[in-house]
Amino acid sequence: MAVSKADQAYDILKAKIMDGTYGPGYRLVIDQLAREHGISSVPWRESLRRLEAEGWVDIVPNVGALVKTFDTHSWERTMRLLARLEGLATALSAEKLTAEDIGHARSLNAQMRDALANFDTVRFGKLNREFHEHLCSRCDDDRLNTLVHHEWTRLELIRRSAFFYAPGRALASLSEHDSILDLIEGGADFDMIETAARRHEVNNLVAVMEDDKKRAAEAAEA
Repeated sequence: MAVSKADQAYDILKAKIMDGTYGPGYRLVIDQLAREHGISSVPWRESLRRLEAEGWVDIVPNVGALVKTFDTHSWERTMRLLARLEGLATALSAEKLTAEDIGHARSLNAQMRDALANFDTVRFGKLNREFHEHLCSRCDDDRLNTLVHHEWTRLELIRRSAFFYAPGRALASLSEHDSILDLIEGGADFDMIETAARRHEVNNLVAVMEDDKKRAAEAAEA
């Protein structure tokens, strides 16, 4: 099936936003995009409206389309939504994960420990996403899988806008990964796995929020 010009324009913009070519706050000028890619202005307008609806672009009167700049509240909302989506997807996937799947997940967790020991935060982040998406990989709900992938992609974009970090949280998260795998391997019921996976993401959120409050209080006292 032929891909429409609007879909082509959308794919181009989405890819460049995701890889950082068009970073937060970047102004997307339709005439310039049309010249660069040989696609007329109408498909670009359609794609920008679609990206605005999905939350990737802000269309500002008298300014134009800007790649969305995320703040702490955006990160919090994304984390809360991801926690629920991923908890459900992991629980639905769990009973279909093979011994080989679980072994691969444990290998990814071990590689994360190695990355953390070597202060390689970029590698740690990539492995962490791979770990979480791997646990959801046997979920047979394609719509849910798409939503999980979408929110992980959004989360990575937010992290390029601002650095969210809580001392000691990364190491604690690896222990929680092991606990989730133990539940799956031990044949725990759906609710236990869903709760553990959801709480894991919420714990990340709480740790960052508490550290943020602590830093703000220290700054106010200085």
